[in-house]
Amino acid sequence: MNRLASKIAVITGGAVGLGRATALRMAEEGAAVAILDVRDEEGAALATELTQRGLSAAYWRCNVASESEVRATLDAVAERFGKLDVLVNNAGVAGVSKPTHEVTEAEWDWVQSINVKGVFFCTKHAIPHLKAAGGGSIINLSSIYGLVGAPDVPPYHASKGAVRLMTKTDALLYASDRIRVNSIHPGFIWTPMVEAHLASQGDVEEGRKAVGDLHPLGHMGVPDDIAWGAVYLASDEAGFVTGSELVIDGGYTAR
Repeated sequence: MNRLASKIAVITGGAVGLGRATALRMAEEGAAVAILDVRDEEGAALATELTQRGLSAAYWRCNVASESEVRATLDAVAERFGKLDVLVNNAGVAGVSKPTHEVTEAEWDWVQSINVKGVFFCTKHAIPHLKAAGGGSIINLSSIYGLVGAPDVPPYHASKGAVRLMTKTDALLYASDRIRVNSIHPGFIWTPMVEAHLASQGDVEEGRKAVGDLHPLGHMGVPDDIAWGAVYLASDEAGFVTGSELVIDGGYTAR
């Protein structure tokens, strides 16, 4: 219950899915969590749920594709809680699933603005706060598709490959500041994003089974599978871990 005691954690895309699970588990482990999202109703409800349980949490509306919003929000979080120790760059979108030659510039740019520039902006403006705190942990949500390819959603796959290499670069840049930077690479996890993707392909339950069968363990993961990985990387237990890829994929990339 105290793996993250006294830590202040910012979680982007924290209102639903992987972000929500991460906020819950980090708060339960003693962190004060700042939930950032554009889903105001869900984000505020989660913050209220946590505070009613006696945990420390607050919600901020923040579009991670806007540098000015990111800067102002992270400054507000640090002012509210006194410091910043952990940044979870979780906010992301899937984008269109069609061949590269059919993707429009606007469709490409939308995914990169959130999945890549969002990580850049949040990292950029978290670094001064992490330095002021004497160090910390940045956790970037990449994907199995930051490691391997597939014949679909080209903008998404490109974005997650970028996040993987951004992680390694920043791990090297900020190691001397005691700021650890790692990436998590989930397989298919049952979240609203994955459900919406399967719905766009046809029957959701058939799709869920088919996608689950792609994993050697025989099923999709659940948000807590990723949340506990983030708790580990945020904790002092991972004090010698930086520039690493934590693959949580039911064996998908082991083939």
